[in-house]
Amino acid sequence: MASKDSIFASPSIVIIALCTLSFFLEMVPGIGDVYFNAFYFDPIYLVTKPWTLITYMFLHNGLFHLLFNMLVLYFFGTALERRVGNKQLLAIFFTAGILSAIGYTFLTQPIFNMSPGPMVGASGAIYGVFAALTILEPDIRVYVYFVPMKLKHALVLFAIFDFLMINSSDMIAHTAHLSGLFVGLYMGFRIKKIQESAQRSRYIGRW
Repeated sequence: MASKDSIFASPSIVIIALCTLSFFLEMVPGIGDVYFNAFYFDPIYLVTKPWTLITYMFLHNGLFHLLFNMLVLYFFGTALERRVGNKQLLAIFFTAGILSAIGYTFLTQPIFNMSPGPMVGASGAIYGVFAALTILEPDIRVYVYFVPMKLKHALVLFAIFDFLMINSSDMIAHTAHLSGLFVGLYMGFRIKKIQESAQRSRYIGRW
């Protein structure tokens, strides 16, 4: 059993390890393509391959895609764990990831007149973590491409970028990012409300 100080006590670190292992499996000659095809998400197969709503988060399209996502998850995920606990972190990550895929499926075509294709990556789930942390700690200082700013300003910047890039041909699932962001905002507000209610109850109890 992992001790409290073990890296395996951190779900963010475990997710990073699993994504890294998955990436190496994608690279293995002979089985990489079979592995990838079994677990990537495609809206066409939403009903017949429902497990891909989860498994697609552990696949990444290239080393840079993996490194960027895992770096963001390392900083934001571990910070959120310390504030809400491991179970809440996992709930936010997987809820945002699943609803990112669903949002991508049902919003891309009717709203933006684009056909949703296959998708991989943990970006939508990480946007959920990012947004929830922003609600709880909006004034944390972060660096966006070496420019210092508050976390709430960074979230707005990324949200605007994704919205403006929805109709681009950059092969990035911007509607999935935005779906994950809104899920994270909702869950962050819910957690903050519960925490504030608990704090008021403790304060009243002392009197």
